[in-house]
Amino acid sequence: MGASHSLSPAPSAAVETRPIDGKAFAAGLRDEIKAEVASLKASHGLTPGLAVVLVGEDPASQVYVRNKGQQTIEAGMASFEHRLPATTTEAELIALVDRLNADPAVDGILVQLPLPKGVDERAVLAAIAPAKDVDGFHVVNAGRLAVGLDALVPCTPLGCLMLLKHHLGSLSGLEAVVVGRSNIVGKPMAQLLLKEDCTVTIAHSRTRDIAAVCRRADILVAAVGRPQMVRGDWIKPGATVIDVGINRVPAPDLGEGRTRIVGDVAYAEALGIAGLITPVPGGVGPMTIACLLRNTVTAARRRAGI
Repeated sequence: MGASHSLSPAPSAAVETRPIDGKAFAAGLRDEIKAEVASLKASHGLTPGLAVVLVGEDPASQVYVRNKGQQTIEAGMASFEHRLPATTTEAELIALVDRLNADPAVDGILVQLPLPKGVDERAVLAAIAPAKDVDGFHVVNAGRLAVGLDALVPCTPLGCLMLLKHHLGSLSGLEAVVVGRSNIVGKPMAQLLLKEDCTVTIAHSRTRDIAAVCRRADILVAAVGRPQMVRGDWIKPGATVIDVGINRVPAPDLGEGRTRIVGDVAYAEALGIAGLITPVPGGVGPMTIACLLRNTVTAARRRAGI
């Protein structure tokens, strides 16, 4: 597919933009996982188990951990929650991870980020056994993904890929631009798209003329954590836009001190230009926990040799 180097699309080139319903897709994926867990129990006596570790009182993390626990139980899996005070030392946290590594009832371990100051995230993530690293952040899983071997893949990029393949079918030959180079989303997303035979560019804060780079993309993934950074005229007409951003911004129209959640893409501007787009909220977000459950089942199967 030839790259488009045109300037901002003309207003007459209006496209009918279809929103991608991540919430509905994630609900279907959770139903599939629930059926698979029931089958593993019936045929192998195996109940996949997920252990989530939360250190400190971060309110957003608390909500997220509660949702994870609830959805794990709804899928028929065993849920183990470990809530530790913010004063927990790195050594104490790593000792807990070691115990979970050795626990046969635990197939997946997730340490909720961010961790309190003074605790080295990299040291803690490195302590998790790669076979139980359902977040896909361990250097072994990152390396396996990079060289094309089976790996536990970070949940958000995995969810993005599932949505893309569901709506587009084969991605082979498409030009993909990933805006953002984090280890959690940007880099693994690029690796997954490469594996699907896309031509992949990673753009970031130092990219020259980032708007022109984005305009080449058949698939544009925005994962920078900057509210509405990607403007409508950065988007190639008819492109598929995956917005990973979840940013809280002031919303004075809703009342004093109120906020709303927006993505990394200026959604209103993208309408009429993008062919497909994930809304925020309701797009990529619901896929993350569903893919965490999927990774836990994958880890359980591999550990049991099924």
